[in-house]
Amino acid sequence: MENQHIIVRVATPDDIHYSNTITDEMESSAKARGTGIAKRSPAYVELKMQEGKAVIAVTDKGDWVGFCYIEAWGHEKFVANSGLIVNPAFRGHGVAKSIKKKIFELSREKYPEAKIFGLTTGLAVMKINSELGYEPVTYSELTDDEEFWKGCRSCVNFDILTSKQRKNCLCTAMLYDPLEKLKEAEEKAMAEKAAAEATPATPQLSVNASGHMHHERRRRRFKGNIRLYERWLRFKRFVLLNSKKEGGATGSKKKFFLF
Repeated sequence: MENQHIIVRVATPDDIHYSNTITDEMESSAKARGTGIAKRSPAYVELKMQEGKAVIAVTDKGDWVGFCYIEAWGHEKFVANSGLIVNPAFRGHGVAKSIKKKIFELSREKYPEAKIFGLTTGLAVMKINSELGYEPVTYSELTDDEEFWKGCRSCVNFDILTSKQRKNCLCTAMLYDPLEKLKEAEEKAMAEKAAAEATPATPQLSVNASGHMHHERRRRRFKGNIRLYERWLRFKRFVLLNSKKEGGATGSKKKFFLF
């Protein structure tokens, strides 16, 4: 990848020749990490390109670098940024972050009132999502659209999801709620105004302290405790996989409370 400029942009019908490469890499990557949600065909990826609901990364020499697409669920009340994949030759250089940012902006543009969510097992993706304003949530806060959950059938851990009555699995759910963010912005503006009127001599210091604490509480302190959260993810994986081994699809008789 030396001396190659990477371009991250909205995919177009002219990009359909990359579809087989993209889906092949999706499949091999899913096998490598032991999970995989909603296996997609080249035709499906091509449709997303034609609809303008995908983001692609390529080099100025035409080499494929990465991809992600948008899916709407629950009568467009929910939107998922799905299928994030990066060419192994270009990983570790911030490509995934650039794609996530671009697909997030495209989602907000096309579905400004929709809640944007994702399911992921990758801590790196969780960090990127957190920076964009997503928060870790329970599965009950996601869409109840059956078509979305059918996509989990291609995952090797689908039996864990079903044994937990679709309330838990190895993936972590993350959600961006535009109405909640608007409410937070309004509350922050009101707090800043009140602080400025109450203490005009030192408004900036008091507002930052108050606003920061409120912000951290709303986000479940995700950023500040990323290492602790990583350990929790490892524990969650250990519990669920051992439950799968000991109890099969119905789960172990041992009781664990993860949520």
